[in-house]
Amino acid sequence: MNRISQASAVLLALYLPFATSECLAGPTTVGAPLSTPAMPVPAAQKSVLIDLARAGTRLVAVGERGMVLLSDDNGQSWRQASVPVSVSLTAVQFVDAQKGWAVGHAGVVLATRDGGEHWTLQLDGARAAQLELDAAKADQATAANPDDALVRVQNAERLVADGADKPFLALEFIDAQHGLIVGAYGLALWTADGGATWQSLMGHIANPNGMHLYAISHQGPRWFLAGEQGYLARSDDDAVSFSQLESPYEGSFFTLQSRADGALLVGGLRGNAFISNDGGASFQHLSVPMPISFNDATRLAGGQVLLVNQGGALFLSAEQTGAALQPLGKPLGKPVSSVIEAADGSLIVAGFTGLQRIAQPSTAASE
Repeated sequence: MNRISQASAVLLALYLPFATSECLAGPTTVGAPLSTPAMPVPAAQKSVLIDLARAGTRLVAVGERGMVLLSDDNGQSWRQASVPVSVSLTAVQFVDAQKGWAVGHAGVVLATRDGGEHWTLQLDGARAAQLELDAAKADQATAANPDDALVRVQNAERLVADGADKPFLALEFIDAQHGLIVGAYGLALWTADGGATWQSLMGHIANPNGMHLYAISHQGPRWFLAGEQGYLARSDDDAVSFSQLESPYEGSFFTLQSRADGALLVGGLRGNAFISNDGGASFQHLSVPMPISFNDATRLAGGQVLLVNQGGALFLSAEQTGAALQPLGKPLGKPVSSVIEAADGSLIVAGFTGLQRIAQPSTAASE
């Protein structure tokens, strides 16, 4: 397994604000947060929130120590949901107004069937590691390269020995049954039954150095992964297997998003962003006026892609803008980890200082 690079450590520090106590601790210290429900927090909307999602018209935010917040008025007010763990949550997604998943520290996968009101634990890091070890041993007997197969088994054994300490960092469900989750050291698991069971995909993804995987995107049967040190991969068989792509950049990528016209955007360290109009076969650099790392991107109702950087600056990519990103409003001047469009067209951002609603994205921002 590779060591976490300096650039990746910066991202982990941003996305995983309690990595020292939850993710990087040994197995003896992770158990308590896995069995302790998230505590109610006063003014929770001002806490560290890491990711955002839409559940129909409802907004859902996830963050530190198992916090899940819900808003039914387009982000004007928030309330805390019931969550069975107190590990920090790094990503959340819904496939409709009721069914959703969240992932986070200690290999946690949570599911909800009531729009985020209540959550159940589907998977933890110890079980995820065991799934990879079982898969590695099963594939070893028929592997074309015995040496590579042995290395995979040894890496899986180390995952098991480490315990539930590896974070998941991204997820992508295409419906209520089928979804992919990825994370640190190349962790990747697939479900075809809504999370009732999981299958390790680590042996089917060309990621020999175990790069951390930070983002997922899909266009029909074609899937994309992005991660540290410029790692990019594509699947042409509906996530059965992934081949590594030639990368336009050696720094880490933290976000992937597709425009309505099919163009794929990828963004990462130092404000580097690229666009591909041929399914990742080639990439064109997008001109950005500031070298600040991109953390997240979302597709707006109009089909454009909106990217946000660590300084809270928003940039729009539309079909007619070519190889440039257009600034949207003034930078917020604070770290932002996620952005999403509410049902009324306002924008919601999440970060270290909590949640903020941008009522008129083109002109002004209001708390």
